[in-house]
Amino acid sequence: MSEEGFKRKLAAILSADAEGYSRLMGQNEEQTIRRLTSYRTIVSDFVLQYRGRVVDTPGDNILAEYSSVVDAIKSAVQIQTELAERNARLPMEQRMQFRIGINLGDVVEEKDRIYGDGVNIAARVESMADAGGICISGTAFDQIKHKLPFRYKYQGRKIVKNIKEPIRVYRVLMEHETASEVKDVKNLILKHWRKAIFALGVTVFLIAVAAGFVWNAYFRLPSVERIPEERRAFKLPRGPSIAVLPFVNMSGDYEQEYFSDGLTENIITGLSGCPKLLVIARNSTFTYKGQPIIIQKVARELGVEYVVEGSVQKAKDRVRVTVQLIDAASGHHLWAEKYDRDLKDIFYLQ
Repeated sequence: MSEEGFKRKLAAILSADAEGYSRLMGQNEEQTIRRLTSYRTIVSDFVLQYRGRVVDTPGDNILAEYSSVVDAIKSAVQIQTELAERNARLPMEQRMQFRIGINLGDVVEEKDRIYGDGVNIAARVESMADAGGICISGTAFDQIKHKLPFRYKYQGRKIVKNIKEPIRVYRVLMEHETASEVKDVKNLILKHWRKAIFALGVTVFLIAVAAGFVWNAYFRLPSVERIPEERRAFKLPRGPSIAVLPFVNMSGDYEQEYFSDGLTENIITGLSGCPKLLVIARNSTFTYKGQPIIIQKVARELGVEYVVEGSVQKAKDRVRVTVQLIDAASGHHLWAEKYDRDLKDIFYLQ
């Protein structure tokens, strides 16, 4: 390829793709095309609002570029928030959800088109995102990790097609300040639901703590190390199994480690009070503290079906605890919650 007619530049590239597009076309072509056209307009409007430009729209894919990674991620969050509102009004089988991938890389520009590894990596990262979710590359994360009010989940180093070096991938968690921007009915329902179960939750928690104390003191068997299925001498008891990973201290204050560790231990103790639930012991799960976690790998090593993970943030006299329950086989979140409390009585808070 000749160097004439194009130039190289560094750009933030956004790649978006409609999940299940062929299935939707098979159900109703006209309806799917109208919805794709409408959603593509929403995406394009947010791209322009954040100083980007749509480069190409082949099929159900949308390719855009920005001069700033910050602008690219802000617009991606706005896009997914708006599309989630639109989809909430539709039956499940008619919803059109997009995966979004963002990369910062070198691209070749020829007229109005862009090419190169920077574009290819954005497309590969997008394929790793969940429907309705956002994934970003390590180069993009390095530019924005302390600049935006979002949280990120490290997905590991991934080997992707036609790219020589493995790439770091992060998932954008959109349950922080962006939650206040979501105006759909779902949030209203969740708000009332939380109030309704709060009293019941407190009661169940106290019973679980008491049962856990009795179980640990008198009945609990020694913990065992989970080994691969093919190496087991006998099968473990049937029933659900769970591991509670050490909660991450995100406060930047080492003295808060005791609080996040204590919170983890309390949850392990409470869950251990359930006779039909196999709970992995603290000594096993705390070996993962401070390490990059791949949920499926941890589940295989510990032999569990479910994983609980979370984080703790402290600011003056306020603390935020985030908890997530994950299906270890698929890596999908089954439940997540965020608790903001005053840090007056640590034991009550735990």
